Amino acid sequence: MSAATAATVTAPAYPSSRTQAPPGPTVTDPALVRRAVKAAALGNAMEWFDFGVYSYIAVTLGKVFFPSGDPTAQLLSTFGAFAAAFLVRPLGGVVFGPLGDRVGRQKVLAVTMIMMAAGTFAIGLIPSYAAIGVWAPVLLLVARLVQGFSTGGEYAGAATFIAEYAPDKRRGFLGSWLEFGTLAGYIGGAGLVTLMTALLSDGDLMSWGWRVPFLVAGPMGVVGLYLRMRLEETPAFAAQVAASEAARPRVPLREMVAGQWRALLLCVGLVLVFNVTDYMLLSYMPSYLTSELAYDETHGLLVVLAVMALMMVVQPFAGALTDRVGRRPVIAAGCAGFLLLSVPALLLIRDGSLWAVGLGMAALGLLLVCFTASMPAALPALFPTRVRYGSLSIGFNVSVSLFGGTTPLVVTALIGATGDMMMPAYYMMAAAVIGGTATWYLTESAGRPLPGSPPSVTHR
Repeated sequence: MSAATAATVTAPAYPSSRTQAPPGPTVTDPALVRRAVKAAALGNAMEWFDFGVYSYIAVTLGKVFFPSGDPTAQLLSTFGAFAAAFLVRPLGGVVFGPLGDRVGRQKVLAVTMIMMAAGTFAIGLIPSYAAIGVWAPVLLLVARLVQGFSTGGEYAGAATFIAEYAPDKRRGFLGSWLEFGTLAGYIGGAGLVTLMTALLSDGDLMSWGWRVPFLVAGPMGVVGLYLRMRLEETPAFAAQVAASEAARPRVPLREMVAGQWRALLLCVGLVLVFNVTDYMLLSYMPSYLTSELAYDETHGLLVVLAVMALMMVVQPFAGALTDRVGRRPVIAAGCAGFLLLSVPALLLIRDGSLWAVGLGMAALGLLLVCFTASMPAALPALFPTRVRYGSLSIGFNVSVSLFGGTTPLVVTALIGATGDMMMPAYYMMAAAVIGGTATWYLTESAGRPLPGSPPSVTHR
């Protein structure tokens, strides 16, 4: 059975116009849609398992790879290696995005899965600074660059994959499972680190315990690759190929950027607020609680784990809400919430008591759900099928590299330079202003066909 017929009952050919949709509807098979969502979400979970582990064990990694008498310098060095991966993400997006538009989404997502798992597994094998000296941080940096390059094609591809499979009226709900995978990966990584921290002595954690979470990535990657290799191409891409008589012309990079400049600007603004708040809460806050507020490490990790579990429960319902009320109102509510509540939430966190920290973190987590539930459906809808993977990869990764992934490093440096412990709140407020501006100019996409694709309905 071909990719086009396996995923659809009707997949008519249509002109290769950049934005004009074909006349007939695409009828999706619910079983294939569920398989596509699971495979895409698992890959995203794999990516964020690594980021969760790296962020939550950052203090230990600083001691292993960057020995120094200054804990702040160690943390800055560790987050510097963390941020370095984001510098090559745009390069990965430029390579994998256009390739996904040319050879297919499924093939590229299989390659990114292999590279992500290999990079994470390799970190667990690197000798310490005490064993091989300066080569230890060099090898850590190389592994992070491999991860960053692969993730340049991961999120945009996974979001595109789900969006092109999903029926128009359920794209928000189905897309929300992509970020459900993100949260599951974070919880898996953070939970494993918390368990290791609680059960092992400081000496055991420093000598070998820190390696275990990274080595787990090997078998996880094998499972994810198996699931992705079993998938068929998306209906939208299959129809695009059929429309061009099986020819897959190369789309110039100029068309992906200059031809989509307005959508790219909106993408950068939306991804900025999404990722600054995401990395602030899920990556930076554990280290902020431990290093800046001298909060007990295990209790801090447990609080963040509880917040992520709460977000997972709310996530699918929030995704379904975007199908009913639209993406714009939900994203706008998140921006307004971060603008008004970042300072009160951080003041609660700085109070230090368990209930105050939990309440402040829960408030930020629920506001973040406004973005995690909306963006996987809203971002692919910015671009037509012909350039969707490529343009979204470029816009997403440029924004993440400049603003999202650098958040822990920048905020740590700002606190060190100014001594102002409220810098995380101010940073989130600035991001909310930019995201709110982008939302103002965003066209509502809920319940509508993707640009360049026919209407998509569920086979009953």
